[in-house]
Amino acid sequence: METLIVQPKTKEQLVALKAFIKALKIDFKSEKSPYNPDFVEKILHGRKDIKNGKGVKIATEDLWK
Repeated sequence: METLIVQPKTKEQLVALKAFIKALKIDFKSEKSPYNPDFVEKILHGRKDIKNGKGVKIATEDLWK
């Protein structure tokens, strides 16, 4: 058999997927992210800022100066 990893983007998608899987009588397990949601939000926001040209770039050779 195969293992499928499904990543719903909204709570509604999650609820619908769980209901569908239960209706088909398929065994599944749910695991929550080990990361704090606030931390994840900050990381995603930082990545978005970098992508939009915000932030400060430091050359690796200047890190220890």
